[in-house]
Amino acid sequence: MGLIGHSGKIACTDTVSRAARMIRAAHREVFTDASTAAGARIKSTVCADAVSLAREVDLLLVFGGDGTMLRIAREIAGLQTPMLGVNIGGLGFLTAVPSDGLNHAFKLLWEGEFKFERRALIEASVQRDGGKIQETALNDVVISRGAISRLIELEVNVDGDPLTRYRCDGLIVSSPTGSTAYSLAAGGALVFPTADVFALTPISPHTLSNRSLILPLQAIIRIKAISPRPATMLSADGENVTELDTGDVVTIRRSQRTVRLMQLGDSSFFEALRHKLHWRGAYL
Repeated sequence: MGLIGHSGKIACTDTVSRAARMIRAAHREVFTDASTAAGARIKSTVCADAVSLAREVDLLLVFGGDGTMLRIAREIAGLQTPMLGVNIGGLGFLTAVPSDGLNHAFKLLWEGEFKFERRALIEASVQRDGGKIQETALNDVVISRGAISRLIELEVNVDGDPLTRYRCDGLIVSSPTGSTAYSLAAGGALVFPTADVFALTPISPHTLSNRSLILPLQAIIRIKAISPRPATMLSADGENVTELDTGDVVTIRRSQRTVRLMQLGDSSFFEALRHKLHWRGAYL
């Protein structure tokens, strides 16, 4: 079993050490990447990086927050090794196991009480100077204004059909998995994580009739930057990719690669919504 975590968090290294002890107590071998092994000070078979680690194990336990899960997901995209997230910190929709729930999680794991979900990735590309800038995301691709506080203009077409020209702070193209991230904060719809759809959500649009739009995951979305530099930035899963020149066209489509997530026991997306968003119901 592979362990990989956010080596900068003390709570993370303590939890990784505890998990390693539980795995060895179950007479199973522990694998880690070099950074995790050094941070947690555990004895294990050490692999050079996340990709080589994922190729050696049948399950990758990822310790941290959703940001750590997103980073590892992008690195091992296309591999068949499932990921199970252990939450160290905040809200965590992708990290299914709380750090104080390791005992219960391993009990379910050893008893075979789990299932797998295959999650779609999306990719964004920009043609420039005869080359291509390309990035993959699990949650979302965002085109947004930079440091200057003014609206940007973005022209959008879907499968060659003009949609509209947005004047806004930015535009979020999210995968089904990413509907609970930035898109939700910007007023986008919640989407079941295995649905075959994109959510296209404007950020603070100037036209109040602009609303989040659900599109088929097979669609090809092209977004043209209209505003002059240095107003417009392209990012993927919260990481800046490039500054866009006026006239640059970002093409967003479903990636051919996917990632596999493990779900334990009877956990579900709806249970996560009830718990993490505090949906308890009320009497009026």
